[in-house]
Amino acid sequence: MRRLLVAFACAAALVGGGCADQGSHAQAVYLLVDTSGTYAKELPRAERVINYLLGTLNPGDSFAVARVKSRSFSEKDIVAKATFTKDPLAANQQKRVFKEQVAKLRQKAKGGSAYTDITGGVLQGAEFLNETGAGRKTILIFSDMQEELDKQVKRDVPLNLVGIRVVALNVTKLSTDNIDPRRYGGRLDAWEKRVREAGASEWRVVNDLEHLERIFRN
Repeated sequence: MRRLLVAFACAAALVGGGCADQGSHAQAVYLLVDTSGTYAKELPRAERVINYLLGTLNPGDSFAVARVKSRSFSEKDIVAKATFTKDPLAANQQKRVFKEQVAKLRQKAKGGSAYTDITGGVLQGAEFLNETGAGRKTILIFSDMQEELDKQVKRDVPLNLVGIRVVALNVTKLSTDNIDPRRYGGRLDAWEKRVREAGASEWRVVNDLEHLERIFRN
């Protein structure tokens, strides 16, 4: 009987324009920045992406930046994170602090890391996104997508990316890709297959950083 009354009240509210959708309309973005080897020189381009996101994310949205290095499945690799308050002035202050924290990334990445643990970063990113409760969740991977693990690191674990979309950014070509272009396409195909099998809602590659709006284009 109680359920019937609630349904009736909701239907009545809908007629009057009320009864708002209870799902979260906030979005959460987790940006992984590859700091391994020669790719560390791409950091200035990564900072451009970060500034774009800080300018487009709204109050209530969550954002985190983490680095990909030899072993990335650790909260210690999160360089900056925030859920922006609905107060515009306070949100702007949060974004200023966020930029200051990200500015330390270059120093932390100095020298690069020996290996590239993209899987560990994705695992950490999925945890963060699911904890935010956001309705729209995105993992951005700023990397050449070449994973290299040391012998002690185990990453043959299943990924769970249900409800999360994954976007690879600035996927530069390696010297081996220049010799055999099939390596580049094969690397991207392998990652697409992996994230789709993990339940990701979308896979996308965006290499043109002059049109970053394509990251979130439907």
